[in-house]
Amino acid sequence: MKFSIVAALVVLLAVAHGSEAKSVVRRDVQADMEKMVKLIKDMSASITTATQDMVEKVQAMELANTAQTYVEDSRTKIQPLVDQVQAEATKLQEQVKPFITNIDDHIKPITDNFNAQVKPLTDNFYTQVKPLTNLMEKFFQQVAEQAKALLPPQ
Repeated sequence: MKFSIVAALVVLLAVAHGSEAKSVVRRDVQADMEKMVKLIKDMSASITTATQDMVEKVQAMELANTAQTYVEDSRTKIQPLVDQVQAEATKLQEQVKPFITNIDDHIKPITDNFNAQVKPLTDNFYTQVKPLTNLMEKFFQQVAEQAKALLPPQ
């Protein structure tokens, strides 16, 4: 950064010297000096801003890299535990499978027997209730039609 400022100053001095060599008329040294000082200050501010922007971008990249490294390290540490849990779950499933099959074998005849006994009852109930539901449906339709007739026209 210091080298850039020094290089800019040298270039400015060379330009100023070259322009003075061409000019036969005496210049206002104070005005030229103020212009050069202003130009140097502007360049310094521009370089400072660019440097700060670059530092912020580098810090953001470092933060992203640190987060990525942390995630990868965590994944590496947790993966064996996940594998172990999956293996244990598979073992447990294999151990429980005979019990579930045994329970299913015992319960299936009971549920089949229950369904066989209840199905005729539900069918009979449905055949007895169906005429009542049809009658109620017709009744509600009549009530709805009568209610519509009582409403004022829109």
